[in-house]
Amino acid sequence: MRTLTRSKARWYYDRFGAKQDQQGFYEDRPLERLIKLGKFSEAQGVLEFGCGTGRLAEQLLKIHLPATANYVGIDLSSTMVRLATDRLAVFGDRHQVMSSEGGFELGRYGDSFDRIVATYVLDLLSPNEIQQFLTGAHATLAKGGLLCVAGLTKGTGVISTSISTIWTLIHRINPAWVGGCRPLELADTMPQDQWQLIQREVVVASGIPSEVVIAVARDVPS
Repeated sequence: MRTLTRSKARWYYDRFGAKQDQQGFYEDRPLERLIKLGKFSEAQGVLEFGCGTGRLAEQLLKIHLPATANYVGIDLSSTMVRLATDRLAVFGDRHQVMSSEGGFELGRYGDSFDRIVATYVLDLLSPNEIQQFLTGAHATLAKGGLLCVAGLTKGTGVISTSISTIWTLIHRINPAWVGGCRPLELADTMPQDQWQLIQREVVVASGIPSEVVIAVARDVPS
């Protein structure tokens, strides 16, 4: 399976990242479900892997997170880091936005996260990279913490299935034509010895299907 390399993904989102908020027509409804299912009102430490323009972080910090909660966002793209930094400046020391080299050792960004969030970013990664992310998230989450993920998935009806099939075909021809993203079924790839699936929903908006996954890290014997 072809996916964008880290350097190509960085180049793409450095160049086109400012337009990412235009994807709200199909992302907003899935993100609303992720926020509700993720119980962010109970969170104290949030790490967002691939924070983008900071649009989700802004909602969390403004409305859903307790005033005592802290947010850390990381991104591979310098354009995204700049946009998110500017957007979230009003929240002062409640947040940090940092550049990432694309690695999966998430513990380097802190050790007290009870939510790890990844929205419309795992669908850029190769299957091996997804497993590396899941391992890194499992090692970093506090006990009882939640992994909250949203991304493109396979359709559930005629229209959404047709769209996801066409999207997959385009990705196979040239991943860059669709920003590197492709439909996944993430819940099926999560190691059962690491993760307990709490909730999986498919949300279709404007004919485009997205998967919302909430999982809790299992204790793994040392």
